[in-house]
Amino acid sequence: MSSISVAMTVNGTRVSESVPARTLLVQLLREQLGLTGTHVGCDTSQCGACNVLVNGRAVKSCTMLAAQADGAEVLTIEGLESDGQLHPMQAAFKEHHALQCGFCTPGMVITAIDLVANDANPGEATIRKYLEGNFCRCTGYHNIVKAIAAGAEAMRS
Repeated sequence: MSSISVAMTVNGTRVSESVPARTLLVQLLREQLGLTGTHVGCDTSQCGACNVLVNGRAVKSCTMLAAQADGAEVLTIEGLESDGQLHPMQAAFKEHHALQCGFCTPGMVITAIDLVANDANPGEATIRKYLEGNFCRCTGYHNIVKAIAAGAEAMRS
């Protein structure tokens, strides 16, 4: 199988890697860059656990080739904290107990940040609609919705 070179900025750091042409972005992030906060939950783009921001938009990295991210800005859950401080959306998830096992949480947080970038003051119906591509198998969505609303408010401040 032939290898290709891909270069992108991941969490603010420029990276260049040689990968087999069929390498998925999630494989590059987890296996070659060690960013294991991006989870693989289904391999069919159904669960959203693998969501990352690519050029500011949430994408399911389990269905995106690493080559498609060549030249892109990629932000994973590990890149959200700044100077030891949680991102406001991460802090809201913690404060509102919006997780149980935590497996879906990175994808939920990434999706929430994408939502707020598109709608700074989303209502409950909008939040629930935006989360349709993310599954949580442990909790209900009630606290997740509350956390996203609180995170959006904190991000506006």
